[in-house]
Amino acid sequence: MLTPSVLVDAPDRPLLLLGPSLGTSAETLWGRCARLLKSRHHVVAWDLPGHGRGAPAAGAFSVADLARDVLALADEIRPGEPFRYAGDSVGGAVGLQLLLDAPKRVESAALICTGAKIGEAAGWRQRAETVRAEGTHAVVAGSLQRWFAPHFPRQHPAVAGALLDALRATDPESYALTCEALAAFDVRERLGEITAPVLAVAGAVDQPTPPEGLARIAAEVRDGRLVVLEGVAHLAPAEQPDAVAALLDEHFGGPTTIERVREAGMSVRRQVLGDEHVDRAVAGTTPFTRDFQELITAYAWGEIWTRPGLDRRSRSMITLTALVALGHQEELAMHVRAARRNGLTDDEIKEVLLQTAIYCGVPAANTAFRIAARVLGES
Repeated sequence: MLTPSVLVDAPDRPLLLLGPSLGTSAETLWGRCARLLKSRHHVVAWDLPGHGRGAPAAGAFSVADLARDVLALADEIRPGEPFRYAGDSVGGAVGLQLLLDAPKRVESAALICTGAKIGEAAGWRQRAETVRAEGTHAVVAGSLQRWFAPHFPRQHPAVAGALLDALRATDPESYALTCEALAAFDVRERLGEITAPVLAVAGAVDQPTPPEGLARIAAEVRDGRLVVLEGVAHLAPAEQPDAVAALLDEHFGGPTTIERVREAGMSVRRQVLGDEHVDRAVAGTTPFTRDFQELITAYAWGEIWTRPGLDRRSRSMITLTALVALGHQEELAMHVRAARRNGLTDDEIKEVLLQTAIYCGVPAANTAFRIAARVLGES
C-alpha cells in the first residue's frame, strides 16, 4: 500500500492525486507547487515504496502494480469517485497506466517530465545493480545532473539540497525495484486508447524524458496538449512550482464528472419537484443527511431522470405506480405534484391510479386516490 501525504486539506473539494519521481519524496517534489494552486482541490501526494514516508518494498512490483495501489488509495479517500491526477517521471508513467486501466476513474491527467517508455531497459537494470551494491549515494551525482537545469542548484540550493537528501534517505532495494519496474514499462502502442484530457508538460532541457516523448503522448492520446517549459530539466514541480501550478489550475479548473452530474441532477430536480420543495430539502440538510442528499441528486436525478430514453411524463407515470405499489405515501404526494408539473392531466393521473388498483391492489390504490385527491384539490 502506498503512503499518502495530504498537501492541501480540502475534503469537500475535488480530489487531486500527485505522483513522484524516482528518488524523491512527496513533500520535496510537490510541496511548494501544491500550495501555490489557486483552484481548490483536496491534494494528496503519494510516496513510492521506500521513498519519503513510504515503507520499503516487500518484493518486486510493476508500474501496473503501482497504478492499482494508487486506485486503492483513491478508493480510501473517495470510494468509486473520479479523481484528477498529476505525476512526474515514474509518477507520470503511473498516470498513463491509470488512464489505460481505469479510464472511468481518471477525470483528467497532467503528465510531467515522463514518457510512454522511459530510457532503456539495460540502463535501468545497471542502475539497479549499482544501487544494490553501493547504495543510493552512488547515484547522487548523476541525479544532480539529470534532475536540474545547469544553474538551478546554485540558484536554489535549499530546494536542490532537500531533494538530494530525500534521495540519500531512500531505501536502496526499493529504489532498485522501481528501476526494474521502469525497465519493463512501455505503453507507446496504447496511447490511442486514452480518451481523458491529458496535459503533457516537458522540460526543455530534460535529458531522461526529453520533449519529444511528451510530444508523442500529446499527439497520440485522443485529447492531448503539450507545454514545454524553458530552462527546466526533469523535476518541473520543484524547479518551476509557480508555472506548474498555473498549468494545473488551467487544466483542472473545471468541475469533475460527479460534480457535473450533480449540477444536472439539481437542475432536473428543481424542474420536476419545484424550487420551493427543493429549497426546503436543501435548507433542511444536516451533516448527517448531506451525503444522502448528494446521492439522490447525482444518481436519481442526475443519472436517471436526465436519460433521453423516456420523456418525463412517462417517468412520472412509472414513479407513481412504483410508489403506490410500495406504499410510499409521503413520496406519492410529492410525485403527484411533480406529475402535474411534467404535463400529466388530472384525468391521466386518475388512469394511472386505476391501473394500480389492478396490479398493486385495491387497498393501495384506495390510499393513493385519497392522497392524490387532496393534492390535486390544493390548486
